[in-house]
Order: sequence, then C-alpha cells, then structure tokens
Amino acid sequence: MQRFAGRIILLWGWRRALVAFAAGALAVLAQAPYDFFAVCFVSFPVLVWLLDGATGEASDGWLRRLRPAFATGWWFGFGYFLAGLWWIGQALLVEADNFAWALPFAVVGIPFALAFFYGFATVVARLFWSSDIGRIAALAFGFGLAEWLRDFLFTGFPWNAVGYAAMPVPLLMQSVSVTGMVGMNALAVFLFSLPALVAARRHLRLGLALFVMLVAAHVGFGYVRLAAPVKPARSIDVRVVQPSVDLSEKWDASVRDRIFATLLGISGKAPEEGHAKPQLILWPETSVPFLFTERPDALTALGDMLADGQMLIAGVVREEGGSASAGSRYYNSVVAINDKGEIVDAVDKVHLVPFGEYLPFADLFQRFGIEQLIAGPMNFAAGNERHPISLPGGLRAAPFICYEVIFPDLVAVDAASSDVIVNVTNDAWFGDTPGPYQHFRQAQIRAVENGLPLLRAANNGISAVVDSRGRIIDALAVNARGAVDAHVPVSGRAPLSPDQRRINGLLIMLLFALGAFTLNVRQRLRVN
Repeated sequence: MQRFAGRIILLWGWRRALVAFAAGALAVLAQAPYDFFAVCFVSFPVLVWLLDGATGEASDGWLRRLRPAFATGWWFGFGYFLAGLWWIGQALLVEADNFAWALPFAVVGIPFALAFFYGFATVVARLFWSSDIGRIAALAFGFGLAEWLRDFLFTGFPWNAVGYAAMPVPLLMQSVSVTGMVGMNALAVFLFSLPALVAARRHLRLGLALFVMLVAAHVGFGYVRLAAPVKPARSIDVRVVQPSVDLSEKWDASVRDRIFATLLGISGKAPEEGHAKPQLILWPETSVPFLFTERPDALTALGDMLADGQMLIAGVVREEGGSASAGSRYYNSVVAINDKGEIVDAVDKVHLVPFGEYLPFADLFQRFGIEQLIAGPMNFAAGNERHPISLPGGLRAAPFICYEVIFPDLVAVDAASSDVIVNVTNDAWFGDTPGPYQHFRQAQIRAVENGLPLLRAANNGISAVVDSRGRIIDALAVNARGAVDAHVPVSGRAPLSPDQRRINGLLIMLLFALGAFTLNVRQRLRVN
C-alpha cells in the first residue's frame, strides 16, 4: 500500500490529471442507481495521496503554490460530474433538430463549471494540510464547505452531493435527520478518506477507532429509528398516477384529448384490492396537456371523474392574462381541484431551471436567436412564494415541482408547517438513464430529513409513495404506465428542527476545521 500511495503522490502533469479524473468518475458508482458506495473508499484515498504531492515550488507565492491542489480537485470534480451528469444531454435530443447543437455545452459545460467547487474544496483542504489524520479532517471540511456553497451559489445545483453516497438504503439514511446534508457531506468524505492512513500508518489506530465509531453510530442510529414503532396521528389514502406520455406527443394538439383521457381513465379506475377509495389523486408535472383557460370543459370532466370528497393535485401550465402592452405570463404550477371541478388552490414553481424553464441574460441570448435550450411549450415566470395546500382530512401538503426537491434548505423551510411532501416531476426528458434514479433518491432523503411522507408523481417514473423514514411503500418503475394506491400514515416530524440540523451540520464542519488547523499548526511548530 505504501508503494502504491508513493507512486500516486509522485505523479505529475497529465498523469496526475488522468488519475484524478478517473478517481472522480469512479466515485459516481456510489450514487443511484448503482449504490456501490465501496468505490469511495478507493476514490477519496487516491485523492488524498494526489493532494499529498500537490505542492508548488518553494519560491512561488502562496497563491501559485495552491494551483496544483486546485487542478487536482478540479480534475477529480470534472470526472465526477461528467460521469454523473452526462444524461442531461438526453433532454436536448427530444427535439434534436433544434437543440442538438447545445449538447456539448450541457454534457461538458455543466461538469466543467461544477468542477470549480471541488477545486475550491481541495484548495481549502490544502491550506490546512498535514501529514497525518489532520489532512483527512481538512479534506472533509473543504468538501463540506464546497457542497454547502453548491446549494445556493449561481441559483444552486446540489445534485449528487457526496453525502448521498453514504445513504443508499433507509437503514443508512436516518442519520441525515440529525446532521442535515451539510454535516453528512463532511462526515462522508472523512469516512471515505480514512483508508489513506494505511499507507503512512500515522494515526492509524485513531483513524480505525473513528472509522468504527462513525460506522457504528450511522448504522446503529438507523436501526434504532427504523425499529421504533411509528404511531400515526392521522393518515390519508392516495393514488399516484404515472401516465408515461411520450414527450414527442405531449404538446401535439392532435393527441391532447387522448392524453387527457388516459389520465382520467387511470385516475377513475376502481381501487386496487385491499385499498380504500383514494382521498387524494396526484398527477405529474405539466401533466394537463393544455391550458384550463382554453379548455374549461376539462374542469367539468374532472368534476365528473372525482367522487365526493376526493381532491386532485395536478401539474399544469398556468396562464396569467396579459394586457394590450404586455403578453401573458406562464407558470409551471400545481393546482388543487375539488370534486366539483373547481380549482381551489394553486402554487407556482419558485425555483426555475436555468436554460430549461427560463433563459438567464435573455436579452443577450436573444440577439443570437436563442430563446431556450430545452424543448418545451414556453418560458416560465417564477412564482413569488410557496404555501401548503389543504388536503382532505385536514392535512397540509408542501408541493415541490421537479428539481426543487433537491434543495435541502428550501424543502426544510417550506415543509415546516406541512404534514406531507408532494413532488411532481417530468423526468421523461432524461429517458431510462441514471438521472431519474438520482432525482428520486434525493427526494427520498428529503422525506427522512423532515420526518414527512413523500408523494411523488413522475410522468414516466419514478413515481412512489415513501414513508417518513424513507421506506418505499409502493412505486412504479421507469416507463411503466399505471397508478399506485397507498394508505399513508402521517406521524409527525423529524427528531430535530431544520435550524438545529443546520447548526449540527455547521458544528461538524467547524470540528473538522478546528482539528485540521490544530494538527497543521502542531506540524509546523515541530518542523521549525
């Protein structure tokens, strides 16, 4: 092991970049749908050894001396995000004639930009670097800080955060209800990097003790929480509809009635054996293939389909009428429709997808004839705020549209006064690639964090009902067409409040920073 680590430490130039890229790409196998988290016990020790050798010339200024560390982290990140996000390009092939030209920008450009966060992480780590376990703590702090920044900088895109690799199954998800994703990201990197101590054998016993303690706490807390009986205060019977509509037909005027009839047929069928009549029916994002303002007869049809006391929550495009001087504004929304066919509530998507639902720097791009980079009916305006939707039985649902559910703080704040998390999405843009599985996993973790059941409707999958511990009650596979009927217990909240989880996560990061700084200073004093 010492010889192998020594070879990696001495790598330079393109060989160092290639190994860093490969280590990052390998780490993606720890994410859904593969869930092979053991690879991280290879990828992160390799990254540690690469950073051991990422030193500049002694005569260089401190900034230039950090360039090798940044390059190492950047190449690691580029491999990680390229291997983990290549499927984004699939959305551009839905209407390839119009959007295939942008494929390199999506497939390569997004990983290129996101890799700067991991370059930043390794620079921060290198500032506190030492030759012992302190460097493991420094790397955990650097990645924890970078993943936290990725949550909100430049509109935010915390997709495939490292912490998800440590939570492939519900048993291993429960700790996030205490640490939050901020703490989980730092702890995961620390745990995955500890095998690097085997090469130098300094602090090996301490590292082994910490490894055993962290794994035991992670698994033990999960076991205790899953074994504890859930005492539901209330419950609701739901039907989650997955119509699996082909995107090439979705906005085709000639087939809209057929699509709508499919939705009505699946929603109105008799309950599955052993299930009660659903109180709530859930349709995916933009599932209604027309504007209700243009088709008021559709609301009449919905009123006829819904039985007394039933409610439908459906993803729609909502129009606000314009004036003579200004056109209409369109919103990606969910609407609640009662058994009379009346829209009783609506919530607009607040956090839009850049270049997909709206065009940043629109005036600049429009000069080149670019209106949008992903096929769709129109550009959307962002909603002002999100509020809970009242459900049958006195429950309240916090609705999140598409990738809004990947933002831990966003969900925590807006779900604080709700009983159920609702997520509607249309992952058909990405086909049967890792994207829908990664998206579902992140939604599943939101249920565990907040101690709330998750109801998720996706056009072509993965639609599911998940309990407050992250266990899947029932689900539909990608590209399946049908519905899930489920009795959903509603049992309260997570062990800790969102504010306390945030504080815990920051304290974990601070502890790693303090440990790394202390050992770094001690090493400097010993050398001098």
